[in-house]
Parts: sequence; C-alpha cells; structure tokens
Amino acid sequence: MTYLKKLAAAGLALAVTAGAVSAQELYTPNLSYRTGPFAATGIPLMNGQRDYMLMLNARDGGIGGVPVNFEECETGYSTEKGVECYERTKGNAIVTQPWSTGITLQVLPKTNVDEIPILAPGYGFSPMADGKVFQWAFNMPLGYWDGASMILNELGGGSPAGLAGKKIAFLHLDHPFGKEPLPLLEAMAAEHGFELVPIPVGLSEMQNQSAQWLQIRRERPDYVIMWGWGAMNAGAITEAVKTRYPMDQFVGVWWSGHDADLRQVGMDGKGYRSISWSMPQPDGGLMADVRQHVIDPGASMASEEEINGVFYQRGLVMSMILAEGIRAAQAEFGTAEIDATQLRWGLEHINLTAERLEELGATGMVAPFSTSCANHTGHAGGWMLQWDGEKFVQASDHLTPDLSVINPLIESAAAEYAAANAPWPVNEACEG
Repeated sequence: MTYLKKLAAAGLALAVTAGAVSAQELYTPNLSYRTGPFAATGIPLMNGQRDYMLMLNARDGGIGGVPVNFEECETGYSTEKGVECYERTKGNAIVTQPWSTGITLQVLPKTNVDEIPILAPGYGFSPMADGKVFQWAFNMPLGYWDGASMILNELGGGSPAGLAGKKIAFLHLDHPFGKEPLPLLEAMAAEHGFELVPIPVGLSEMQNQSAQWLQIRRERPDYVIMWGWGAMNAGAITEAVKTRYPMDQFVGVWWSGHDADLRQVGMDGKGYRSISWSMPQPDGGLMADVRQHVIDPGASMASEEEINGVFYQRGLVMSMILAEGIRAAQAEFGTAEIDATQLRWGLEHINLTAERLEELGATGMVAPFSTSCANHTGHAGGWMLQWDGEKFVQASDHLTPDLSVINPLIESAAAEYAAANAPWPVNEACEG
C-alpha cells in the first residue's frame, strides 16, 4: 500500500475546507508536510501531534467534552502551498499551525487582521517571543535564539566566553529556518572572540554536500553547529562520517536530532549531539494512554520504532501544549466551544508546572514553563541529547538560555519588524 493510500485508509484528509467543519467541535488544522523533501522528519512529528488529539477524543470526548477536529492540509513544506492552506482553513479555525518558518513569516502579518493565533512550537520567527508586538504568535517552549544560546553555553563550558579563539562552522539550510540563529551567533562571536564560518546548504544540495564538507575540511573548525532539516540532516551526518569529523564536536538544533537519520550510520555516529526541548519517555503515563486509546486499537499511523523516537514524542508534546491552552481558555471564559480570540488568552496563560506535567503523565517530556501576555515563548530550556550508537540519550542536566543576551535582541528585532510593517498594532498595556 502506498503512503498516500495509507493516509486515505486512515481517514486523514490531506486538504480540508472550512465547509467541512461541524458545529460542535474545536477546529485546530495542521499545515502538515507528509510529502516532499522534508517528509521523513515531518511524518513522525505529524503522527505524534495527531495521536495526542485522537487520544483526547477517545479517552475524554475531546477537550472539555468537545471533540477536536485535527485535520491536515498538506503543504509539502512549500511556502506558497502553506499560504493556500492557511487561507483555506482559517474560516473556522481557532489556531493555525504553519509548520515552516517560511510559511510563518508569510502568515504573520495576516494574524492582526484575521485574529487567529499562530502556534509554532520551537520554530518560526524568534522575535515572536515578544507578545506586545506579536500579539497572535506563539513559539513556546523555546525559540531558535534560545537554542543557539544553549548550544554556545554548552560548547563553551557554561558560557560563550569559553569559545574565545575557537572556530565554529555553522552548517545551515539556506532557507529562513536555517538563517534564524545568525543574529545571535554573530553577536556572540563578536563579543566573545570566536570565529563563525557560515556554510549554507541549498535545497538542491541537501543530499550531496560534498562542497560544504570540503570547506569544513579546509577550515578545520573546532565545532560544527548544524541547523538542518529533512534530507539535509542525513546528508550531513553521512558526510561527517565519511570525512571522519569528530562526532562529539558536531552539534545540531532540535530539528537535527532525528533517530532515523542517525540509524543510517549506527555506531559511526556515536557522540553526535542535538539540543532538545523535548525528551522521549516511552514508559510514561502519557504514552500508556496513547497506546491504550490510539495505538492498540489501530488508529495510529506510526510504526513501533517511530513511537519511541524523539520526533514522534515531540509531536505529542506539541499537541499537549495546544490542549493546555484550550483548557485554560475554556476555564477562563466558561465555555467549551472557545473561539480564536479566547484561545489567544489561553496560550498566554500556559502554566505547565512540574505538578501539571505529572498529572498529564508527561514528566520529563518537556521542562516546566509558563507564558504571559508579554512572553509568548516561555524559554523553558532543555537538554543535550547524544547518540550512543543505537538511540539518543540524555547527555546534560537541564540547560537554559541566556535571557540577558536574548531579550534585548528580541525587543530590538520586534521593534524593527513593527516599524518596517507600519502601521503595526502594539499592545502597550501588556505586562509580564
């Protein structure tokens, strides 16, 4: 059975219209990419997101007793198709999940008009953390500048100051996503005296990076930081093994920590690290519920190998965050059938304490964090995961970003964006 036939057999819509939405449900469309060059990494994430909502529907009748309609609109990671999907689904949506930094940037100006919150967990435009300026956009629990800060701190022995005199190659997708951490990396290089060598990888070069790795061999960097996605990750990891680059000096962002990419090289990839805001907990209470209500009845599209992996379980956390925002809004406004404006309030009042995570069966899957009117990211921190030859394992204590560096960058970039897109509404009354 082909993958597309499998989707149809599972009853999963690849494209939806607002007219398909029933009266009594929470419509939370996902702009997915199960096809195209990024499908290998997109599929487990989408499966995890979907299975969490299926679990809530099966176990609880939805959220607050209202079923969740988690239909997907296939974009293939194309910005143009993503915008089309947004326009097609926005009519009854209480949220949009763009699933690409490029799509997020295109949808961002529309949010002030359409008043539909963007939920982009761990991706998108880093300055979206500023809720005063980006009133409808959320990228909790971490932004890309948070991730870059945590990587530099770890490589520098606790601070980027420890990288003075070092050379860092920044291997990145030549796409808005791959360029996101550059402002922070460049500022830290200038302040702390390390050399930053940006090495872009074009979309057509993802599977053949011989030119990039020839440059890395010539540069002989102390570390390689990878901001990769999809086929780029496997291509880079394979090249690193071929060129015998020390894997313990090779570190990726959370989207470059996909189990399947490392399984291709097995023990040769041992030592590779990925910063992560999520951590698999296959034996946790949440996974037990997902197995009971979704996997065992045959409703999941995920393989057994995929279910225990980093990306599938990160997908569960993403939908868990959305569900918590919905619950907060339902409680505040006294209605189960909330609208998009009410969900915005809920997403600004996420409070995932250690106690709440325990109630959800999600202890250890994400660090506790909270959001507010002004803070749309939460800056939860995370962990360094390391490939042991067979799987990713925790390789650090809980790490946190340096907000004394990040917050001024966020404030400056947000103000610059608002000025460039004037008139841009700013919520001056927003505090905390």
